[in-house]
Formats: sequence, C-alpha cells, structure tokens
Amino acid sequence: MSAAVLHERPPLPLLLRWPGLVLAAVLGVAWRMSEGSLAALLAPEARAAAADFARGFWPPAHSPEFLRFLVRPLVETVAIALAGMTLALVLAAPLAWLATAPGVARAEGDAPGPLRRGAWLAARTVLNLMRSVPELVWALVFVRALGLGPAAGVAAIGIGYAGVVGKVFAEIWESSPCAPARALAAAGAPPRRAFALAVLPGSAPLLASYALYRLDCALRASAVLGLVGAGGMGVQLEFSLKMFAYDEVATLVLALFAVVAAVDLLSAWARRRLAESRGLFPAGPGALRWRAAILGTWLALAAGAAAYLELPLGELFSGATLRSAAGFFGSMFPPDLSPGFLRALVPAAAETLAVSILGSAIASVLGLGLALAAVHPGTRGLAGAPGDSRLRSGARLALAAGARGAMNLLRTLPELLWALLVIFAVGLGPFAGALALGIHNAGVLGRLYAEALEEVPPGPVAALRGAGARPLAATLLAALPQAWPQLVAYTLYRWEVAVRASAVLGVVGAGGIGALLHVSLNLFQHHRTATLVAAIVVLVTAVDLFSGWLRARILAGPASRAAPRAACAPGLANAT
Repeated sequence: MSAAVLHERPPLPLLLRWPGLVLAAVLGVAWRMSEGSLAALLAPEARAAAADFARGFWPPAHSPEFLRFLVRPLVETVAIALAGMTLALVLAAPLAWLATAPGVARAEGDAPGPLRRGAWLAARTVLNLMRSVPELVWALVFVRALGLGPAAGVAAIGIGYAGVVGKVFAEIWESSPCAPARALAAAGAPPRRAFALAVLPGSAPLLASYALYRLDCALRASAVLGLVGAGGMGVQLEFSLKMFAYDEVATLVLALFAVVAAVDLLSAWARRRLAESRGLFPAGPGALRWRAAILGTWLALAAGAAAYLELPLGELFSGATLRSAAGFFGSMFPPDLSPGFLRALVPAAAETLAVSILGSAIASVLGLGLALAAVHPGTRGLAGAPGDSRLRSGARLALAAGARGAMNLLRTLPELLWALLVIFAVGLGPFAGALALGIHNAGVLGRLYAEALEEVPPGPVAALRGAGARPLAATLLAALPQAWPQLVAYTLYRWEVAVRASAVLGVVGAGGIGALLHVSLNLFQHHRTATLVAAIVVLVTAVDLFSGWLRARILAGPASRAAPRAACAPGLANAT
C-alpha cells in the first residue's frame, strides 16, 4: 500500500464542508432577521408568563351550554373542508390533464402541436398561481369579493387546493410507466384514449390516496379561515383568545384534535382499501363495490355539506356574483409600484423568507427527536430486540405511542393558530412566527422522518445490534445515514410549505408580508394588495424551484442520474 494511501485524510463530515458552512451562515442570518431571542424563551419573566398562560387551559371548558354551542362551528369547519376539497377536485381534474406533459400517451416521434403545448404552458401557469397564494390570502380576497360566511371559505380552499392537487395529479401521471400508453398510441389510439386506458387506470389508487390526504389538510386549514370571516371554528377561537378564555380555547383545540384524528383514521382505512387492487376497473366485484361505496359516500357527504352550509350555488356562480368578483379583482390593477412602497416590501419579503428558514430548522430538530422516539419497537430492529425484558419493551412502546400522539397534536393545529398561542408567550414579532412554524412542522416532519427510518434496509442495523450496539446507537449509525437523503428531501419539501404559511403569519402579528397584506385589505388599498399577492407568488415560486432542484439532486445519486427513466415524462410526484 502506498504512502499516499496510508496518509490520506478521511473526508470531513458533510456539515463541516462547504454545504454545512453555507447552511450555518444562512441559519445565522435567518436567526438575526427573525429577531430570534433565547431570552424570550428562557428568561424568568417569559417562563412565568408561559406558565400562567398554560394554567389557563386547565380544566378545559366543559359546561353543557358551551359544548352545545361548540357543535355548530365544529360541523361547519368539517363541511367547509369537504365542500372546498370537492370543489378543488372538480377544478383540478381538467387543469391536471392539460398540465400533464404533452408527450404522455403519445407514440415515439409523435410531436404535440402548438395548441397542445400552449394549453400545457397555460395550465401550468394557472396551477402555479393558484397554489402559490396561501389559502388564508384567498379567503381574505373572497371575503371582500363574496362577503362574510362559509362561501368564502369554500372558495378559498377550492381555489388554493386545486392548484396543489392539479400539480400533483399531473406529476403522478407523468411518473407513470409509459410503455402501455405508447403501445396503444402506436396502434392508432388517440392520446386521450391511450391516457384513459393506460395511464389513468394504474394511477387511480394514488390519485384517490392523495385526495384523501389533502382532505385531512383541508380540515386543518378550514379551522383558521374564520379568523378572517370565512366561517368555521376560527371565529370562536379568535373570540376566546381575545377574551382570555383559555379554557374555551383548550376545548376547541381538543375537539379539533379529535375530529382530525377521526378523519385521519377513516382516510387511512379508505386508502388501504383502495390499495388492495390496482386499475380503474379492479378485478373482483368486492373491490369494485368498495371503490363505488367510497366514491358514493364522498359525493353524498359533499352534497350534505353544501346543504348544511346553505351554499347559494345558483347565486355563487351567477352573472351578478361573477361581475362583482371581477369588479373587485379589477380594482386591484394596476399594482402599486411606487418606490416608497417597494422599499417597505423588500424587507418584509426578506423577513418572510427568514421566518420560513428558521421555522424549518426548528422543525427539523424537533421532528428528528420525535421520530427517534416514535420508531416502533421491533420495526426492523431499530428500537428493540427479541431479548429485551417486558418492562423495557413496554417502556419503549409507551414512549413511541407518546411521541406519535405528540406529533399528531402538533400538526393538528395550523401554523396560524400556533402563532396566536406563541405570541402570548414571547410577544409579537417574526420570532413568534418562526416558533409557530417550527412547532407545527415538527409534527409533520416527525411523522415523515419516522416512516423513512422504519423503511430502511434492515441489514446494517441488524449487524450493529448483533455486535452489541444499543438500539439508539444502531439507529443513529446505521438507519439514519441510509435515510438521510430522504430526510433532507422531506425537510426541503416542508420548507416550500413553510414559505406559503409564513407569508400570512403577519395577519396575527407574527411578521412578514402578511402584516402589510392585512393592513392593505383593511384599508381597502387594493392596488397594494395586488402588489403584495404578486410578491408572495414570486417568493413562493422561487423557493419551490430552488427547493425542487435541490431535492432532486439529493434524491438522485450519480448512478440514479445516469440511469434511464421508465416514466412517460420527467418529474416525480411530490406531495405539496
């Protein structure tokens, strides 16, 4: 062996090379711009205020009068989510088809015409615009255009989620195997028929699974739309917080947690049933009946939600309403591009970006800790061993259950509600927004991290456990390095979501563009509102493009980049 090899220094850890140094510098700038302060968390006054604040939540309000009063806003929240998600699917389906790459379901050498390429570009642009604007911003706009009430909330979720669902549906279709569709196209089938018979059948379970997942998200989103007058339990939450009735807030949070958990369980059950067979027309009458039952139940519940909310569907899509909405949107143009306003906008946008970065960093640290605790004992040997005593195994089971319960609780409350709670502990400002993002996304990332750790190949972990390594050491040294690229990809994905959320946290005093947006809407400065919405779209789009590029680079190693793709078009389906 040569002397050069003997004296070759091992490579530095990733965090000590230039990517880690750049990350540390970015986090330092984000901490400073977000007005991060450990004193706000650790000072005796802060701890005393937080303790007094927490004591106000116990016992939760449980008087019969309040519980009866709670039923209507809770049911209204569920109805808004269901009706809004149904509207999103109706809008997303045709846009997703147009936004699918033109080469899908076409024979080799069959180039799409300029009309199809133009439709693809237009659909992509519309979907990006719809999903780049946060739901709360859509709610603020629709409250001004349609008036107070649940109709504005349904429209906000429908428009905002249509952009997300349409983009993901298009990427699912683009990532489907292309051989069957191209074989049909080569045999003379038109693109739409080849798509319907070859691409859509195999992707149907994925589409249904993602739609059910987004229903969970819509339920959480609908809980905060009442803060701007769009119906749901957000109205009562804001009122209870302003009246310092924290016992009522505790009851509202527990009720929302129970509803979200129930919907999550039902959604998981439905996804399992849908995954039992593949294809648009599954083999066997039993599977077909289950799919028909799930679809029929969704449609019946959506119709019931519309009836409960008394949505004036005829008036909502009438010419007068459309003219009123068009007049409102027309009043926003031309945008305000005055130098003084733009000078105020730049630091607000930078603060929004800093809040999203710091919040994502906090969430990744907290989420990893929760994930390590939540890994199920006995899953691929990550957190247990056959020889463990019953007491130790029971303790690990209890720890895992507690960690998963904590993750569910953290992600139940949307970022805006966490911001309202955190502001009472640390005060107004962007630091409260970063903490709110970190707390909520810790629940989301913890769940994603835990699933990634549980799915790693068991060989290296089993080898370390066989050599006497303790469960935590085996997880950190064998499972974590294998799952690391996926964990980083999940973190970048949540950063994209955090940017959209941080753009509206200023509505409740947590800094960023949201504060300017709230002022402009309250003062009917519609020209400035247009500028602020455009700034949010540009910021979110830029972060999405950068994060998507970086995520693809991390997930695809050199060998993966060189390997040919089996999909009909580039791109992977990402749950955004």
